[in-house]
Amino acid sequence: MSRGTSEAFFDVVEWAAEQPWSSGKVGLLGISYYAGSQWRVAARKPRGLSAIVPWEGMSDYYRDRCRHGGILSNSFIKFWWDRQVITNQYGRPGRAARNWGPDTVEGDLSEEELAKNRQDQNIDNAANHFRDDPYYASKEYDMADIEVPLLSVGNWGGILLHLRGNVEGFVNAGSEFKYLRMITGRHDLPFYYSEEVEVQRSFLDAFLKGDDRVGWSVKGKVPPVDLVLRKGDVGFNDAQAEKAYPRRTENEWPIARTKWTNFYLTPDKKLTRLEPLHTPPKKLSYRALGTLEDPSLIQFTTAPFEEETEITGNVVAHLNVSVSADATGPTPSDIDLFVTLRHISPEGKEVFYTGTAGDPVPLTKGWLRVSLRKTNPDHPKHRPYLPWREYLSTDRLPVIPGEVYGVDVEVWPTQVVVEKGGKLVFEVASGDTQGSGIFLHNSPEDRSEEKLRGQNHIVFGPKFSNYVTLPVIPPKYGA
Repeated sequence: MSRGTSEAFFDVVEWAAEQPWSSGKVGLLGISYYAGSQWRVAARKPRGLSAIVPWEGMSDYYRDRCRHGGILSNSFIKFWWDRQVITNQYGRPGRAARNWGPDTVEGDLSEEELAKNRQDQNIDNAANHFRDDPYYASKEYDMADIEVPLLSVGNWGGILLHLRGNVEGFVNAGSEFKYLRMITGRHDLPFYYSEEVEVQRSFLDAFLKGDDRVGWSVKGKVPPVDLVLRKGDVGFNDAQAEKAYPRRTENEWPIARTKWTNFYLTPDKKLTRLEPLHTPPKKLSYRALGTLEDPSLIQFTTAPFEEETEITGNVVAHLNVSVSADATGPTPSDIDLFVTLRHISPEGKEVFYTGTAGDPVPLTKGWLRVSLRKTNPDHPKHRPYLPWREYLSTDRLPVIPGEVYGVDVEVWPTQVVVEKGGKLVFEVASGDTQGSGIFLHNSPEDRSEEKLRGQNHIVFGPKFSNYVTLPVIPPKYGA
């Protein structure tokens, strides 16, 4: 996702458009890295680029991939680096024998030579913390500069990498013809399903060949938003079962008829639509520095829903938090918040959905490092349901033990139809919990005991209202 990659990609697009065998129109189609790189080159407006299909591809390197709420997402960075870069680096001996590309024409390189020829993402991400640090600043671009026809395809289960980027890329792109299509399933499979291939083909044919069988190039013909609705418990990592999910189109994102509804956290760990009145001062405490293996969390649960309820869109949580030191520990100077929204079936069983690697995941997750709580309400991308943070080095604020901080936590978009009798659980934790999979935030340097060890608190009282705002969707007609 570097500037150099975008510049080289730009040159390749213009080269392809100029070849005698080319129509002069170039389209981009790819998944994951080959989707994320499309946003950046499209913003550069290379001559000949006529349509892009970023399929499950992050659009914001810092917020989507590397630092969730300012917290380093280190384990996936290492997983991807070791699997996709180290094993495939030009000059790596034995690639052909491993069916990992052809051997290097110029001959094999030593480990020392290979190391000199690469810039290690693990080191760069650990050494850079803010968007104005050189590593991250070099990757910035303006999504509004994207003007070519766009089909952004996001996956509801991609709650730790690409989901946010596909939604925000669609919202912020400057394209006249732009579409958002949501899917479910593993990260590596739906792209190749025959029905999805036909969607890709019809979109590209419309803008590259002038063969518009669907109406993509006719304003208003194809609804801009095409959603899959997660209703019922069909299990996870079962592509055939997930075909039972219905689809529905909408004209915008977020959906115009959304009823933004506050669900209030209570000291007795309930989640209620009624705002508690006359709440006496109280705090719920949990240990800092929880891990996936040894989680530290508090869960708040709704009563059974009295009627079927659809939730589709962005989520935001408002929490009042504080920190205190352990009796023998250092004085903490920060708080890391990890929040999760979970779905419980009418039978009392948690409903899991298919995650990126086919693993079971909850509805969605969100994060915030409290020292980076500052928002920019004047920014055009700041919305009531999506707090905008710059994550600049100048934005860092102190966290003092005993002080209470009201913070807005961005939670990634989600979709679910809660059946009558079903419940929702909102979870607040101090580290990764179930559903994090290969996307752990467990760097001992980024999440050090010196900085975080202690007791974290959610604070309640007359001045401290805690709630999560959910996008409740009335029926499409007659609501």
